[in-house]
Amino acid sequence: MPVAHFHLVDGAYTAEQRHTLLTEASRCYSEVLDSPIDRVRAFIVCYAPDDVAVAGTVVADGAPPAPYFTAIVLAGRPAEQRRELASRLTDVVVDVLDTPRSLVRGQVVEVDPANWAIAGTAAAAIRADEIASRASH
Repeated sequence: MPVAHFHLVDGAYTAEQRHTLLTEASRCYSEVLDSPIDRVRAFIVCYAPDDVAVAGTVVADGAPPAPYFTAIVLAGRPAEQRRELASRLTDVVVDVLDTPRSLVRGQVVEVDPANWAIAGTAAAAIRADEIASRASH
């Protein structure tokens, strides 16, 4: 279920940086949540420099691009794990995009398992099935 969106200014970063951001963020997400990497999804959403403002100035007019991320997790994850995820994803953005830490913003969003679908089935039902399967083995 882990899903991350990285909101970036189009043209501010190379294809190699974007590729590395996706792969490193996926690895980080998997490690922090102790989740199989095949469950992780990472996306980059690009915005034209005319469509982003930082501190009241549009990037096309000279504001620095300031990356923003959203990390989605199922509700119930410990607060410390959510803090670590936010911190480590910030580290990845800073390191890979060569961005000043002070410009990076991000949030971890908890989603109720009843409101998240995996292959069309509520994650709450899948979780219950996985727990029952583990208990029977």
